[in-house]
Amino acid sequence: MKEFNAVAVGGTFDEFHKGHRALILKAFEVGKQVLVGLSADVLVQKMGKPHKVATYDVRLEELKSFLRRRGLLERAEFIPLYDHYGVTLSSNELDALVVSRETESVAREINEKRRVKGLHPLSIIVIDMVPAEDCVPIATTRIRDMEINHEGKLLKPQT
Repeated sequence: MKEFNAVAVGGTFDEFHKGHRALILKAFEVGKQVLVGLSADVLVQKMGKPHKVATYDVRLEELKSFLRRRGLLERAEFIPLYDHYGVTLSSNELDALVVSRETESVAREINEKRRVKGLHPLSIIVIDMVPAEDCVPIATTRIRDMEINHEGKLLKPQT
């Protein structure tokens, strides 16, 4: 059952993995319409990631392909993110944010900034990080380092 009319979820979604899929699917589980904020290339550069990141277009196509396969694409709207807030500080159309435990503080910051602007606070739905086989969260950096695969399976022997 959809609790909210419009929810937002955002990220870089590089090396689209099991944790990303859980986050996105949660947004579609609780929201009728889902606004997907995807970090623009310029924002990715500012973040100073410790690894190469696929281009915006490549990451967007991966997201669309994933949603298309699940019949969810028509409920999604995609926007490029040029900062960590996107339209969350200006839109009164949104009802909720879906975030990972890792980015929960950003969601709280968004609500504080919304309060100052006189906008209603957004409900915050937090999902836990998805663990890999070794119980450490799946992360793009770990995939890029060839430590785990996109499903969290270990590729290197434990030391």
